[in-house]
Amino acid sequence: MADLLRSHTPLPSAPARLRALLAAGSPVLAPGAFDALSARLVEQAGFESVYMTGFGTTASLLGRPDVGLLGGAEMAGNVRRLVQAIEVPLIADADTGYGNAINVVRTVQDYEQAGVAGLHIEDQILPKRCGHMDGKQVVPLEEMVGKVEAAAAARRDPDLVLIARTDARAMEGLDAAITRARAYRAAGADLLFVEALQSVEEIEIVARELADEQLVFNWAEGGKTPPLPHERLAELGFALVLMPITTLLAATRAMQQALAELRVAGTPLPVLDRLPAFDEFLDLIGLPEVRTMEMRFGLPVPAQR
Repeated sequence: MADLLRSHTPLPSAPARLRALLAAGSPVLAPGAFDALSARLVEQAGFESVYMTGFGTTASLLGRPDVGLLGGAEMAGNVRRLVQAIEVPLIADADTGYGNAINVVRTVQDYEQAGVAGLHIEDQILPKRCGHMDGKQVVPLEEMVGKVEAAAAARRDPDLVLIARTDARAMEGLDAAITRARAYRAAGADLLFVEALQSVEEIEIVARELADEQLVFNWAEGGKTPPLPHERLAELGFALVLMPITTLLAATRAMQQALAELRVAGTPLPVLDRLPAFDEFLDLIGLPEVRTMEMRFGLPVPAQR
């Protein structure tokens, strides 16, 4: 968990740590986070990486669906907040790169300056939409190859992990999506992400056809891709498993239920036993760090209540 004052012991860079995790041989699990608090909770649960979900970021910041409403600066700002809240590597959704190959250069540089360990760009047209919605369209293969090449050229840290996602399965078929993935790898992508596979057979085909590559599996909760257990994903050789919206959906349902009871009772009494205690919550968001710094720097320390 990230302290306000970072450790004096230098750590390898976040991209280098992510690459080490990916090289370890078992799937790297990256639950989705949509804000700094959810990122801290993912880290506190013991996960070694966090995924910044574009779907969840849009829902959190705008209360709207993931249909390309957020721009690159807003997304990079959220990357920065999440990176500052955690110590483990952050992988972030960078959508289409927010324009053409020149825009991709700026996006990669903005994300890298914000401290991200890895990011993915996709081959949808702009504005895009969630990969598990209908009505997607993709740019020509050659255009996306240029964007991947631009992303690779833009990174200052060669360890920054570049993930190329193709959404072509829905429009052009599985074979075309695999062809695109291979082209993106040749253009400089480190990991390949074939989005919205629609059967176990398709998942197995992608794993077999791209067996020499590091692959991403999007465990999109309730989406088009069949859910597979962790053991099967490991057998198929997936390097990175994203679980993008478990935290978002869990938080939404819990808030809906609590608010319904609050509306009936008129006070929080019916839900108090299900809530974190006030002091417990202060601990998990880092109040002890603040107390330590107050004493270190000679500030008056408020009395405990």
